[in-house]
Amino acid sequence: MKPLGCWLVLVGSLRLASVWFGFFDIWALRLAVFSNTTMTEVHGRTFGVWTLLTCTLCFLCASNLDNKPLYLVTFLSFIYAFGHFLTEYLIYQTMAITNLTTVGIFAGTSIVWMLLQWNSHQRVPIKQS
Repeated sequence: MKPLGCWLVLVGSLRLASVWFGFFDIWALRLAVFSNTTMTEVHGRTFGVWTLLTCTLCFLCASNLDNKPLYLVTFLSFIYAFGHFLTEYLIYQTMAITNLTTVGIFAGTSIVWMLLQWNSHQRVPIKQS
């Protein structure tokens, strides 16, 4: 597996832990991600499903780096997630800067790495004579 694929598996695995918290341990999710808000069980499950989707994208993309649409969707999932958490911090003030920093490290690294590798995993078509 290529290094970017290994990174995506790591990130997907870490996201899987967040899925667990969203469904089964709302209190830990609230402490680990959202600091100044009341999270209901519905919020936790919604967060869990959203994170499960992004986790699935990471795993699928890791083994299919040459699939341009899947690569794009996975890349955009990092943009959307980081944008969401940045909004929570800047506008709604429901996140602590330390939690945003953690998200930023993983999302930012993924965004930059995927941008740098944008065309390097594409299959070169074989010319037929």
